Amino acid sequence: MSDDDGGPVWARNKRRRGSPPVVGFIVTLLALFGALTAVLGIKERSVAEGGATIDGWITAGWDQIKELTGQADEATDEALSETAEAAGRAGAALGEGAENAARELQPE
Repeated sequence: MSDDDGGPVWARNKRRRGSPPVVGFIVTLLALFGALTAVLGIKERSVAEGGATIDGWITAGWDQIKELTGQADEATDEALSETAEAAGRAGAALGEGAENAARELQPE
């Protein structure tokens, strides 16, 4: 046995390496979700009804996200169409400028 394995935990010299912080975060979220499910199951007197309540909350949140991103999509489409029109006008102006330059450079 090594020196670190013997004796009480508080007397050990080296600290043991734990899991990455992401794992702890996920475990914490799962524990909170489980506690919420248990509380709602007790409140609603049925785990299925508690789950339905959570599903309703998730659906409402998802609908809000879709609505917000839909508004963002509309704004993006509008900006893209305005950019395309501006690029078309710039291209036409460049074409006219090139034609004018070609006419001026032609010998008479």
